[in-house]
Amino acid sequence: MLLWGGGVAVVAGEPVKVEILQTNGGYQLYVDHNPFYIKGAGLESGSQEALVEHGGNSFRTWGTDDKRTPQLLDRALTNHLYVTLGLRVGLERQGFDYNDTAAVARQLERIKQEVLKYKDHPAVIIWAIGNELNLNAKNPKVWDAVNDISRMIHQIDPNHLTTTPLSGFNREVVQAVKKRAPDLDLISFQMYADIVNLPHYLHESDWNGPYMITEWGATGHWEVKKTGWGAPIENDSTTKANSYQKRFETVIGADRSQCLGSYVFLWGHKQERTPTWYGMFLDSGEVTSAVDVMQYLWTGTWPDVRCPQLGGAWLNGKTAYQNIHLKSGQSYPAKIRALDGKNTPLTFVWDVTAESTDLKTGGDFEARPESLPGLIEDAAGGEITLRAPAKPGAYRLYAYVLDGKGHAAHVNIPFYVDEAGTSPMAQAGQVANPKE
Repeated sequence: MLLWGGGVAVVAGEPVKVEILQTNGGYQLYVDHNPFYIKGAGLESGSQEALVEHGGNSFRTWGTDDKRTPQLLDRALTNHLYVTLGLRVGLERQGFDYNDTAAVARQLERIKQEVLKYKDHPAVIIWAIGNELNLNAKNPKVWDAVNDISRMIHQIDPNHLTTTPLSGFNREVVQAVKKRAPDLDLISFQMYADIVNLPHYLHESDWNGPYMITEWGATGHWEVKKTGWGAPIENDSTTKANSYQKRFETVIGADRSQCLGSYVFLWGHKQERTPTWYGMFLDSGEVTSAVDVMQYLWTGTWPDVRCPQLGGAWLNGKTAYQNIHLKSGQSYPAKIRALDGKNTPLTFVWDVTAESTDLKTGGDFEARPESLPGLIEDAAGGEITLRAPAKPGAYRLYAYVLDGKGHAAHVNIPFYVDEAGTSPMAQAGQVANPKE
């Protein structure tokens, strides 16, 4: 059978057999009797074609939809991509009560109908039961429900595997899943900066079974330093890409005995604290350096044309870590340093928004703050003059660097506007500790 992008070519109309076999003291994923290593990304509305172009062979979703999922799977089939298909499961943090046996039974039946609908599609390989069901949750009966869902799936679908993605790594949660949901074929973890500690956590918890990483990528907004007014400080796109490479090489790619592969987050764009924090693409479609890095990690070859690189950003001579306070209505210089390996002329786009106040957990939808026009003055490439907004409060200055060929870099600087000038905290140059 033909190989495509590190995977097995799929045949329309025939579900593929997926299994995990123990080999040489470790675990190997097989798809249609061929070894398969997941080079994947979290993707629902992002470009499947770009994923293939950069060396990916699979993607995951977070749920099903009667209108979108059939087309999504058919498109995956055309693109020779396999899918870990998400099944939405009630979240305790959103009010689902796992002591309500009737609600749990209705959920099981709903999910059964979803599985029946898609189980024979040849692009499907794994069912992801829920997403981060442990986040802000206490009722261990959720894992009983997960086990019942997994058993139901195996009864009606003998071809595919089951997993449940966990938020972070908690030893007690892993033990609870191991005890209460033994029907799962593998476990999945979603970790960001803390992923560097995964080998230690696995050893400490005595988890010796197979696993996937179903979300990983940029340092989480809960893991970074914050300004004195509590705004998380986002890494620029170059710093992010470097961390993607380090985390993959030292943790994910280094464990070929238990780890079956991973899904990087996010092959697309979304608003979560900022519009650039987790997305590997701009909303206008340009790729960032994280995509360059993933191509290298998946294929061993860098793109012929790489994204612009950033070497720093300053507002009023200060970095984001220096608690920048500005006076309402006054003007201040801002600049960024950007480089392009091909000496391509670069275009700089600047934007100002209020700090986001629509803050959710677990990746739930957040509204994007509107741009504030008329505040960028004397723009000359990587340097501008910023007129501070009239209304006191927390804001961000964004800078985007475009090469005109579909590649981009980005950085943003949080700042605070008040009438009284610089606060004592800003004068001291203090930065608040990350909040848990």
